[in-house]
Amino acid sequence: MTTHFFPMLRALALPAAVGLAFQVIGGAPAMAQDPVKVDAKHYKVEFENDRVRVLRITYGPHEKSVMHAHPASVAVFLTDSNAKFTLPDGKTVPNDFKAGMVQWEAGGKHLPENVGDKPFELILVELKGKHAAAKAK
Repeated sequence: MTTHFFPMLRALALPAAVGLAFQVIGGAPAMAQDPVKVDAKHYKVEFENDRVRVLRITYGPHEKSVMHAHPASVAVFLTDSNAKFTLPDGKTVPNDFKAGMVQWEAGGKHLPENVGDKPFELILVELKGKHAAAKAK
């Protein structure tokens, strides 16, 4: 009886282990997209509740991040900046911002880079839940 038990146990355990592995692997990219987790050097949480997360973002001259994602958000630029954003498809988009500018972002993935010779800083207010899906008015 014991000799037949182990093959049956293995037959049941293998699908469960494979399913768990797919859940872990499948979940990793979503977690890896949070800029605070994948790039703590540039992204710091200043405030968070159930509706918003407020990030302070700072980049030194010619510093670059990694690919990450943000929900719908509002950016408040504290300094002038010269940036380049690389999108998931490889396309690059140059952007220059002036201190005091406020900009709505619909959300999405990007890889930011400071292409300027000066550091830049901004505050990003990320919306959560149903608020993240709200359209700009």
